[in-house]
Amino acid sequence: MRLNEYQNLSKRTLPKGELKDKLANYGMGIAGEAAEVTDELKKVVFHGHDLDADKIKKELGDCLHYIAGIATFLGLTLEDVAYSNIKKLEKRYPSGFSEEASRNRVM
Repeated sequence: MRLNEYQNLSKRTLPKGELKDKLANYGMGIAGEAAEVTDELKKVVFHGHDLDADKIKKELGDCLHYIAGIATFLGLTLEDVAYSNIKKLEKRYPSGFSEEASRNRVM
């Protein structure tokens, strides 16, 4: 599935209302879902739980849904968001990631 196809399919569950309310709802949604991903990883790293990639996949999908919604509200496509991010990373880390490049990164 392509990113823009996913974004289009996810539109069926977008809320109605004012833009500021939709952005707040979906911004908080990203934070909540990212916290669930973080909690799963914490349990693996610090609590000795087995890694459940399927559970993390589901939580990452929830994050993607909220990201797609915010992009839609702002008239952006996920493919444009992804492309812009890759361009930023190429500029910031032209030879790939390194700790030195991270400390001296281009903003």
